[in-house]
Amino acid sequence: MNPWLLSIPLAYLLGSIPFGYLLVKIFRHEDIRATGSGNIGATNVARSGAKGLGIATLLLDVGKSFLAVKIALHLAPGNYDLAVITAVAAIVGHVFPIWLGFRGGKGVASALGVMLALSLAAAACTFGIFLVIFLLTRYVSLASMIGSATFPLFGLYFLPQRTPLVIAGLIFIPLLVIVKHHENIRRLLAGTESRFGKKKAVA
Repeated sequence: MNPWLLSIPLAYLLGSIPFGYLLVKIFRHEDIRATGSGNIGATNVARSGAKGLGIATLLLDVGKSFLAVKIALHLAPGNYDLAVITAVAAIVGHVFPIWLGFRGGKGVASALGVMLALSLAAAACTFGIFLVIFLLTRYVSLASMIGSATFPLFGLYFLPQRTPLVIAGLIFIPLLVIVKHHENIRRLLAGTESRFGKKKAVA
């Protein structure tokens, strides 16, 4: 089978598995969408009082998108056009999951997963930026946006291919993450965004 026809739909379906929603529903019998920001991602799960489930959500969201890209690279070794488009499909799946009426998370953990699969060095640099911003500000949202915005620079430096498709995909990923943070941007500008570690927080 054509690796494009297999990898891209599979990546979307893997990305669309709503682990945060499922874990909270299974272990706490609650709908995470009715808590805090209503987001199904790891940050909101942790802030709901389920830190263990938050960590599990983070790892699973990273893992599903990592796996999607690795499958593409296995089916078409060295084809970074396919790998990057598969990465986009996995993140789109997380942000717009078919199982939850296309209302999902913000794509941060899934973006980290595809970064790790595409380039460990680029992912490490991006995460380093995230960590510095987070430690300085305690804003997960701000650190996520700035960190993801730097990935195209590191990705283009470390990836072996810089085709137009690769460049477009690397730019699209942080743009989607930032757009999904539009409410956080509004709160940051208004000075009402909550810092991680405080009970009253929306991210």
